[in-house]
Parts: sequence; structure tokens; C-alpha cells
Amino acid sequence: MSNRLNVLDHIMVPDHKIMSEEEVSQLFSSYSITSEQLPKMYHDDPAVKVIGAKIGDVIRIIRTSQTAGRAESYRLVIKRPKK
Repeated sequence: MSNRLNVLDHIMVPDHKIMSEEEVSQLFSSYSITSEQLPKMYHDDPAVKVIGAKIGDVIRIIRTSQTAGRAESYRLVIKRPKK
């Protein structure tokens, strides 16, 4: 019997979405940045696993905010370095 926990169902975990190549290009051009300038997120993060993201994908994280209403942030999925 397997009761797999979906971390995205928890109230404290914000919405995570994989961005399309077109969305990523638009993000980079509007902020004049490259993928290496984005904050990083490891490939074995539970939320990354649930949405099926791969190394090199850009994730849009959408949080509800009392001041802004909605706040978006972006993360680049990278491989966790070996110890």
C-alpha cells in the first residue's frame, strides 16, 4: 500500500508551474537576464518531482501576498552537486 504525499496539496506550498520556452524567452528579454542569474532549485526538490520538471527547466512559483495580492518568482532547476 502506497500513500504518496503530493506536497503541492499542502496549504503552505505555493503553486509551481513549468514555464514554456516562449515564456522563458519573454521573461529573459523583459528583465534582461540569463538563466544563470535566476535563483536555483534542486532537481530532487519534492515540488520539482511532483510537477515533473527536469534539469534546465524554469519554474514559476505563484504565491498569494497580503500586500501585492499575487507574487511571482522564478527558479532554474539544477542538479544537486555530489558531496
